[in-house]
Amino acid sequence: MLIASIFAALLVVLSTFTHYEVLRLLSAWVPRIRVRPRARLLAVLLGTFSGHLVGISFYALAYFYLRDHFDLGNFGGTFVDAFTSYLYFSAETYTTIGFGDIYPLGPLRLITGIEALNGLLLIGWSASFTYLAMQKFWNIRERD
Repeated sequence: MLIASIFAALLVVLSTFTHYEVLRLLSAWVPRIRVRPRARLLAVLLGTFSGHLVGISFYALAYFYLRDHFDLGNFGGTFVDAFTSYLYFSAETYTTIGFGDIYPLGPLRLITGIEALNGLLLIGWSASFTYLAMQKFWNIRERD
């Protein structure tokens, strides 16, 4: 359980720092692109979405690595040992959907719980960032 706790903490730091950098780069880059202000929101949305995909991939890689190299548990349900299954499970955990068709066994359960909390916080952060971008770039009187 100690290894799972250490990896969970490292994944939170890594995904949060990565998301911070994505949002920092977006806030510096988006105002300078030469498109209509409302179209800049698409860049904000695509950028934040990409940041979430990176975070989900970090967790998926960790599940693969911890399961195969540290024997920290396994997955039950309709799990197939392919990276797409790790990615799918990570995405449903990160977004707190949790369908239940794949479920963790053993110490991996700790990491999935932490991933759900981390994803919830980062998604909330993205929502507030998008809201601020909408306030800045969305002008209802602008002609398209």
